[in-house]
Amino acid sequence: MEEEEESMEEEGGGGGGGGGDAAMDDQNHNNWGSGGGYERHLLGDRLLHGPAGSPPLPGAAEAAHRGAAGPAAGAGAIAAAININASTSKFLMNVITIEDYKSTYWPKLDSAIDQLLTQSPGDYIPISYEQIYSCVYKCVCQQHSEQMYSDLIKKITNHLERVSKELQASPPDLYIERFNVALGQYMGALQSIVPLFIYMNKFYIETKLNRDLKDDLIKLFTEHVAEKHIYNLMPLLLEAQSTPFQITPSTMANIVKGLYTLRPEWVQMAPALFSKFIPNILPPAVESELQEYAAQDQKLQRELMQNGFARGDQSRKRAGEELTYNGSSTCAGSRGYR
Repeated sequence: MEEEEESMEEEGGGGGGGGGDAAMDDQNHNNWGSGGGYERHLLGDRLLHGPAGSPPLPGAAEAAHRGAAGPAAGAGAIAAAININASTSKFLMNVITIEDYKSTYWPKLDSAIDQLLTQSPGDYIPISYEQIYSCVYKCVCQQHSEQMYSDLIKKITNHLERVSKELQASPPDLYIERFNVALGQYMGALQSIVPLFIYMNKFYIETKLNRDLKDDLIKLFTEHVAEKHIYNLMPLLLEAQSTPFQITPSTMANIVKGLYTLRPEWVQMAPALFSKFIPNILPPAVESELQEYAAQDQKLQRELMQNGFARGDQSRKRAGEELTYNGSSTCAGSRGYR
């Protein structure tokens, strides 16, 4: 019995002497006693680093640094800096289950993405970017990145398939303009969607998939819209090019530059068209082909006159003669003379 009592006293930290305090300090003199130091240490670490594998909380490092002044002061500084309230404390101590994600978090993201994908340029979107950003951050911290990425891709794919069907039903005289609207609207939406999912991109897509979110989303438009319409769109663009003012120059430029961004090899379908908006598409001009370039210019001038540019305008006539005389055609200019 005496041996058991001595053993219990040793495990209890030594009842009568001052050695108990020393026994509760580690070699770096961190207080691990019953006064709450260990709990404050864990809380500070969670605030600074978040759950395992999650990105650091903004401002947490500075708060943790101030907390080094002392156990009690440190906990107060961290609480004041991060503004720990009931919801934040619950987030730090509890996990977000997959049911929570599906019922609470993803519906908020789904609604915001809907609005961003369908907004018109200049529209005011009544969503809280801070709330959506925080929602994405929490889901990343709670290891829901894979599910969130899958839901995002599925969501945008379904949207683009609807866009493609609407384009298919468009009459030829509205086809080009509607494609331009769809392309511009989607690229504009990406300017908001990609930053909102920056944490998922950084801590899941880039690190685990070795890809980039913006590239993935642009590829979706290429596969589900552009590839399905390129062979209908290109003949209409070539026809519009030969008919002045059928579509605005800005619309033509937006579509041609957009197609080149989506798939540069589409240049081969209409090199002359792309060369008007993308520099250095055609090979450099050579002196032996100057006569051919001049002939192309004369053909262009005849087509312009057939479409309403009368020779009665002497200034245009002189400009045309000067252009032919110098042999500096639109085609030659796009190639570059050497």
